[in-house]
Amino acid sequence: MSYFITPEQAMSSEGPIIIAGRQERSVPRFVPVHAHARGQLLGASTGLLTIGTEAGQWVVPAIHAVWIPPHHKHSLQSHGAYFGWSVYVAEPECAMLPAIPCTLRSSGLLREAVSRAAGWRGGVLDQGQERIARVILDEIASLPHEDLGLPMPADARLVRIAHALTGNLLDERKAEDWADWAGIPARTMTRKFVVETGFTFTEWRQRARLMRALELLAAGQAVTTVALDVGYNNISAFIAMFRRVFGVTPTRYFANGSL
Repeated sequence: MSYFITPEQAMSSEGPIIIAGRQERSVPRFVPVHAHARGQLLGASTGLLTIGTEAGQWVVPAIHAVWIPPHHKHSLQSHGAYFGWSVYVAEPECAMLPAIPCTLRSSGLLREAVSRAAGWRGGVLDQGQERIARVILDEIASLPHEDLGLPMPADARLVRIAHALTGNLLDERKAEDWADWAGIPARTMTRKFVVETGFTFTEWRQRARLMRALELLAAGQAVTTVALDVGYNNISAFIAMFRRVFGVTPTRYFANGSL
């Protein structure tokens, strides 16, 4: 069953402190850049979502969720079939919640509470519903953060490099070549990548490839095909890198429901 939250509800903090909804789709979905007056928590029970913000990109495999604070511009894309859910939080209630977009490892308690809240249709919460809403807010505030993002640099020259890299993951040019292409000294580029993203240039490119690999795997592509599409000529090297970052092989990542 799907229940859609209207733009008017998302853009107003009037009414309930939370509004929850869910959606099931058998085909990919794309929502262009937009923002809400309410904070938004997005999750997927099955399938995979990619959330884009001005600060970077986040992937949302099942049992994870992405938190978007109020007024933060973001886009959304699903990959393959998915069953997703959203919780919109009134802006005054977001003061104690994360101030920047982040990925959270959701709990069974959160998912059950959201499932209950998605069935509410009234404009005013009764005492029982208010308690469940407070549980959801407490969970958002306390759940552990997961490192499933691809942070974007701020320097315009590095942004140009980052967009070119994500646009063509097969490009094997070295850091020095990219620096020359973007008109930035190589040493400056190397230093700024670490300062602005937390990753070296090489680590950032590897991470961009793995984020894309998750999307392709969720869409049902074979591991070998995915590895080649994201720039790995050695399939074993791709599987080893995937396991090092995500803790399991690509085949098991979606098969065991962790994701």
